[in-house]
Parts: sequence; C-alpha cells; structure tokens
Amino acid sequence: MPDRIAQIGRQAALAAGAVMRQNYPKPHLITMKGAIDPVTETDFECQEIILTMLRQAFPDHGFLAEERGRERIGEQPPAAAPEPGRPGLAWEADPLRPACRWIIDPLDGTVNFAHGFPMFCVSIAMEADGRLEFGVIYDPLRDELFEARRGTGASLNGRPIRVSRTDRLDRALIATGFPYDIRERVPETLARLGRMLANTQGVRRAGSAALDLCYVACGRVDGFYEENLKPWDTAAGLVIVTEAGGKITTFDGSPYDIYSPNILASNSRLHSNLLASL
Repeated sequence: MPDRIAQIGRQAALAAGAVMRQNYPKPHLITMKGAIDPVTETDFECQEIILTMLRQAFPDHGFLAEERGRERIGEQPPAAAPEPGRPGLAWEADPLRPACRWIIDPLDGTVNFAHGFPMFCVSIAMEADGRLEFGVIYDPLRDELFEARRGTGASLNGRPIRVSRTDRLDRALIATGFPYDIRERVPETLARLGRMLANTQGVRRAGSAALDLCYVACGRVDGFYEENLKPWDTAAGLVIVTEAGGKITTFDGSPYDIYSPNILASNSRLHSNLLASL
C-alpha cells in the first residue's frame, strides 16, 4: 500500500501541475475569498482532477482540501461539515474520521499564479491514523517534484535531498511569508521581519509556503517562518523537511502540527538562533 499511495499521489500532483502549466499564460477568471485571497478557475480544475484520481484509487479515504466547491461557475459545492474538533475547517468525509485521508492544496501560490509570477505548486499529503505518512509537492514550471515518505528520506526528481549545513545566522538565507490577514498583523509582522533582516544574510518572500518548505529541505534556504497557515499549506512540506533532516516547531519551540498558529522550519543547526530572533 505505501508504494501505491506514493504512485497515485505523484500521478495526481503531475496531472494537476500539467493543468497549471497549460493555463498559466492564459487570462484567468478570478474571484476573491477574502480581501487579498483570490481563487482562480485553475484552483478548482486542479482540485477536481486530484480528487477524482484519489477517489478512484482509494474510495474509503477521506479528504481535506482548500477549495470547497465550484460556486464561481454556478455549480453547487459538495456538502461538508466542520472537521471534528476543528471549527471552521470543512472536510469532505464521513462524520467519523477515516483511518486515511489526503490533505490537498491544488494550487499553492494563487496570488502569484494570477499575476503571472512564476512561483506556485501543487501540494498533496496523506495521513494515516493521524500521522503524516507521505508528501509530494510539484513545481510545474521548473518540473521539480519533491517527495517524501515517512522513514525513507526525501527526494527531488528521484534524487535524495538534505537540508543545508549552515550553522551561522549571519550566513543564513531565510524564507518567509505574510498571512492573508496581514492588515491586522502589520506591527508584529514588521517587527519580526526587522529582527530577521538584522540577524541573517537575507530574507526572501516568494509567495508559496509549500515551495519554501521544499527549499529548506533541499538546502536552497536555511529556514522558513510564517503565521496563520492552513493544514494544506504545510502538510506535505512537513514530511519532506523532516525526512530531509530538518526541524519544524512553532515560534515558541513547541512541537508543530498542521493546525498550529505559526511555523518555523530550519536545517536544525540554526533552529535555536532562529527561535530567539522570532
């Protein structure tokens, strides 16, 4: 079963990525879920492709996915109830949580995609009995497939990857992101960013949390932090970073799970210094 999970998850990510690559240069039909939170027709198309493939292969699995339906084009969204114990997060499954579920972001980096900025991906994770077992993230423009299974390491296009060996904060390149409710968090967000800018070699804000986590995993950046992410933003990346030798906690050093209010991912060597800066 683990091999089949990886195979189908990989196929679903590649299929969704092909749609993104095809639609990227075209005009987009954009609606807003929030003040600065857009969704495009491609988000819905990719999610439908992913769900169809996963349902056919694993009809008894559950799903937690970002987009809830296709209201934009007049279709009714599927019935969904709040996930048990997680108010406000709809999930598509039986009232009783299944043993296995897939956590899906069909297009991470929608703002980038909508503007033609080439930094976006598809992110798919599989959880069994509450534990993340598999994650795959595909960047269709660079044709980069990041993948990991628990206990077997992480890879990029089939080749093993590891986090960086940087051990000095002033030599570290750090990634970050700004939450969709940034307008309510400007003072504390800027203060935190200022401390990072003062203590590190540089900070990058590319607009895709899933790819930021992949870049930690393969050593392109030495750390990543952000607030107010959703489960589908980090589930696959959590598997990939940890399997690549990285460390992930919250800003106060507590263990991270996909419902935590903030995330710090690092190459492990810099973690305590990054926590101090946060």
